[in-house]
Amino acid sequence: MGTPLRGGLRKPNETMRLIVTAFIGVVVGFFLGVSFPTLSLTKMSLPSSLFPSIDLNYLEDKYSGLSTQALLNVWSSLKRNRGTASHFYKFNETKIWVPTNPRGAERLPPGIIVSESDFYLRRLWGLPNEDLTIKPRYLVTFTVGIAQKKNIDAAVKKFSESFTILLFHYDGRVSEWDEFEWSKQAIHVSVQKQTKWWYAKRFLHPDIVAPYDYIFMWDEDLGVEHFDAEEYIKLVQKHGLEISQPGLDPQSKGLTWQMTKKRDNSEVHKETQERPGWCTDPHLPPCAAFVEIMATVFSRNAWRCVWHMIQNDLIHGWGLDFALRKCVEPAHEKIGVVDAQWILHQSVPSLGNQGKAEGGKAPWEGVRERCRKEWTMFQDRMAVAEKAYFEAMKIDPPNSTAT
Repeated sequence: MGTPLRGGLRKPNETMRLIVTAFIGVVVGFFLGVSFPTLSLTKMSLPSSLFPSIDLNYLEDKYSGLSTQALLNVWSSLKRNRGTASHFYKFNETKIWVPTNPRGAERLPPGIIVSESDFYLRRLWGLPNEDLTIKPRYLVTFTVGIAQKKNIDAAVKKFSESFTILLFHYDGRVSEWDEFEWSKQAIHVSVQKQTKWWYAKRFLHPDIVAPYDYIFMWDEDLGVEHFDAEEYIKLVQKHGLEISQPGLDPQSKGLTWQMTKKRDNSEVHKETQERPGWCTDPHLPPCAAFVEIMATVFSRNAWRCVWHMIQNDLIHGWGLDFALRKCVEPAHEKIGVVDAQWILHQSVPSLGNQGKAEGGKAPWEGVRERCRKEWTMFQDRMAVAEKAYFEAMKIDPPNSTAT
């Protein structure tokens, strides 16, 4: 006869004993759980690895009215999702790379990227989607000093709630504008002794002003008695202007160009007759495709181009007015002056007086001298850049006489 196997089978009474013991354990555990209806997970001494990335205080506050079993069910559900989350983070660290994303954001999934912003003011409370009762469609900027406070107050009142108001303070005096109710809703940026083009290059990036259909870049010394911003926008849209300015009242001080002078019995004009020899082509500045930089209005698309043309160190913007045509096509059709809504240029040299007296020259004289130098420097840079491009492309420039 064969030798019986040791431990091959358990005796029936041993199996029954195990079953009874397990049953009693379940019953005892149940009654222990009932005797403690709420349980603070934050006071339990459990390994942190059991609760990865879970705020236990948040769970306790949110589910404080639940029983222990219900709370543990919540935790179990979160724990089940841990595998999915871990997989996501691992995937994110090693797999996501989108070369078409904005530079520096290639590791992000495209759906989370917000590449544009705005100047909309938001609350510190409530829901984000309830913050804005109205979204302004247009932006108007003034570069200001406190001496022109009354003039700016009159100008701002010509712009409706459809406009975001942005003031650049070149004299550092901001709080004194609080007397105006509109100032409390305006955006204020203060850096002393800087020009509007310095501000524009640093604070008006196209991705920041992207929500606005039109951007008004205005000086502080403009009379607006005969100006209505909403009517101006209608005329700009009607005549397809991408870059424009209001016509200048003939009584304006320092009126230099015939192109920017207001015409009677006209809504808009896009070309003019200048003094003999001033225009080499009737479709080129200053006879066409030309506005000044004192009260310029840009469409969103035009500003995206112009912003890139502004030089960081050429802060006065002289020469830009002759180059704006490079940002729209055909320029002689899309750049113009709005006659039906006109302004008065008062020519107050308040920013010019922020200069420094040197060599026996008044502060404004040093500022004007730099303006002229910058104009020449900008022209030279544009000429060099265009020449380099055409040479690199091995093509003749547009004004070339080569066959």
